[in-house]
Amino acid sequence: MTDVPDDVATAFDRHDALAADGDGYVVETTSFDGRVTATEGEDWRTDYEVTVRAPTLQAATEDEVGDAVADGWFETLERRLEDAPKATRTAVELDEYGVTEDGDEVVVTFRFSLGGERQAADVAKTFVEYVEGTYVEGIVPGYDYVGVVAELLDSASSGASEGSRGGTPL
Repeated sequence: MTDVPDDVATAFDRHDALAADGDGYVVETTSFDGRVTATEGEDWRTDYEVTVRAPTLQAATEDEVGDAVADGWFETLERRLEDAPKATRTAVELDEYGVTEDGDEVVVTFRFSLGGERQAADVAKTFVEYVEGTYVEGIVPGYDYVGVVAELLDSASSGASEGSRGGTPL
């Protein structure tokens, strides 16, 4: 059962891309782990938190990634993800935004408030998809990628999924 407000739960339950999971919802349209939670905010607004977990560059490849490449990749990803609100059809002002590393994962967090539950569901989906798309666009050529990143690259270049791939389709 989710712990989100009832009106949000109704809108999110009806959304094709979202599925109830624990205390929130999981976004099912991406390969990365994207989740959204909601709590009652001020007045007629609801506060939302969208969290996306993706592998670090080192975790996504069999090869050793140097510190300069890994740091540059992370900093570039962080800067590019700041534009996520521009990808939505709803005017969204972020209350908080962060990109951190947690072991072998990059954790991206967007916090915002909205009054419309259906719009919030669309915004959450868009944020998660934006993170995945931006991540794939930022893949560094020349490495042998594994796991979910290899599957994304294979899918982008050929529609197939073998779980291991080198280079980038871009």
